[in-house]
Amino acid sequence: MARTTPVKKALRSLTWLVIIIAALAALNGTATILANKATWAKGASWVPELALDLQGGTQITLAAKNTGGSNVNSDQLNQAVNIIRQRIDATGVSESEINTQGGNNIVVSIPGKPDKETIARIEAAAKLTFRPVLTTEAATNTAVGGKGSNATKSAAPYTPPASLAATPSVKPTSGSDLNQVSPRLADLYTNYSCAAPDDVTDAPDSKPLVTCDQDGTSKYLLGPVEVLGADISNATSGIATNSQGVSTGEWAVNLTFNGDGTKDFRTVTSRLVALQAPQNQFAIVLDGNVITAPSTNSAITNGKAQITGSFTADSAKTLADQLKFGALPINFTVQSKENISATLGSAQLLGGLIAGLIGLILVVIYSVIQYRALAFVTVLSLGVAATLTYLVIAVMSWRIDYRLSLAGVAGLIVAIGITADSFIVYFERIRDELRDGRGLESAVEAGWKRALRTIFASDSVNFLAAVTLYILAVSDVKGFALTLLLTTIIDIIVVTLFTHPMLQLIARTKFFGEGHKFSGLDPTALGAVYRGRSQFRAPVVDGKRQKSAREAERRQTIAERKALAGKDTTDAGAETGRGTDGKDS
Repeated sequence: MARTTPVKKALRSLTWLVIIIAALAALNGTATILANKATWAKGASWVPELALDLQGGTQITLAAKNTGGSNVNSDQLNQAVNIIRQRIDATGVSESEINTQGGNNIVVSIPGKPDKETIARIEAAAKLTFRPVLTTEAATNTAVGGKGSNATKSAAPYTPPASLAATPSVKPTSGSDLNQVSPRLADLYTNYSCAAPDDVTDAPDSKPLVTCDQDGTSKYLLGPVEVLGADISNATSGIATNSQGVSTGEWAVNLTFNGDGTKDFRTVTSRLVALQAPQNQFAIVLDGNVITAPSTNSAITNGKAQITGSFTADSAKTLADQLKFGALPINFTVQSKENISATLGSAQLLGGLIAGLIGLILVVIYSVIQYRALAFVTVLSLGVAATLTYLVIAVMSWRIDYRLSLAGVAGLIVAIGITADSFIVYFERIRDELRDGRGLESAVEAGWKRALRTIFASDSVNFLAAVTLYILAVSDVKGFALTLLLTTIIDIIVVTLFTHPMLQLIARTKFFGEGHKFSGLDPTALGAVYRGRSQFRAPVVDGKRQKSAREAERRQTIAERKALAGKDTTDAGAETGRGTDGKDS
């Protein structure tokens, strides 16, 4: 026997649902197997990560340093909090907490054990500047150029010229002019040790600086600051390409400057490109240390530069985040770093899960009382929704560093009611169609069309509320909003790809199709007496028939009642308007 169109649609929808679930499970399973081998699967697991309130984590206390005799104010601290939050959020929704403490400290609490890159984002707290290289003890292997330029390697280790030891007699003409190096500065550079550096990182922007790179492998004598880190409008990481657009296979950091930065960078690179190594290098300095000192391949006039070299995916992203989110308005020192215990712990998590289980049981009990055997569709639908939600959260944990907080658990509990509400709307629409005298298969299709509009309207409100909360809120409320947003989308998927197809299939079974009294779709019990516009089956005064008659009367529209009342009045007038002789009186 050929399958009918509704059955084909139902089987097609169920097939797509199986494909979605299988794809999520395969993705997470593969990532879990490759968690220690592949960068893209780093941290993958079948168990979702927990947030700070449920798991504990690491707490870092940053103490502000007074520089130049000025005191730290609250505006500077608040600005620093926002920048640190942006740096951490660049890794995803991590449920971290960043707060001020007293008038001088910032406390950063991160769930779990953060990786080195995350710690680096937090502790990279000082001023970001660009300085020309005057001389360096060892050459670097990085290069800077316009978008799509080829990377060049710097020359052999450089020997400082004798002019560094001489007293400058000529006024320097640019930031790269060696005449700005005094005998004292030349002596400092010659005797400077990266293993035990002197405190020279507070040199003014207008003066040269002696310092080392972050690894302590090279020391530098740098010219004055010529471009500010604050002039970077955007920074991203990715695979570098050459001038023909062909991938070079190297990781690169792409910079975009604002108007002032574009002008300053054009001026400096136009000068540096004509100089010999290492004076053609441009050092990026953070916390007084050189992050990288790429050489200049060409004058960059459009405000877009590309830094290439021995980057990995992680190191390129870390540098891009440091450049993108800028430097903090004040200098900080790491005062303490310690592990902290969960503020709520496993007991509260267990309590939240128990509350969710109780809510689920109550929904099932209500469904059984109200819909009898039809309740099994509710249970299966909730099970499918739970499976999808769990798989998505598990994937989000290692892909975007999402962590489940108690507020997130609350969002999942609320989702039980949202999902159950969709089932109830649909079931009641089917019952309405049965009361109107339709057969079950026809009632399922007609009820679905009516229910879908209501479900979409309800979920749209939840969706907009969740998006608004996520955009405007922070911390725990953001976690609640994300789970609410996620479960709202999953509700639509489950109702359209599982609940409706299941009703299409069971409508063809004998138990439900013939309206068994325990099916929850018994037309007689529902008062299915409607036979068309203004036409009702004559009530029989006995038990269910009497109840059906009352139900039918309640379901009449105002127009139908008026039409029926007018008919009764006409009939009554016709009877009383005739005399005993059969003539009109």
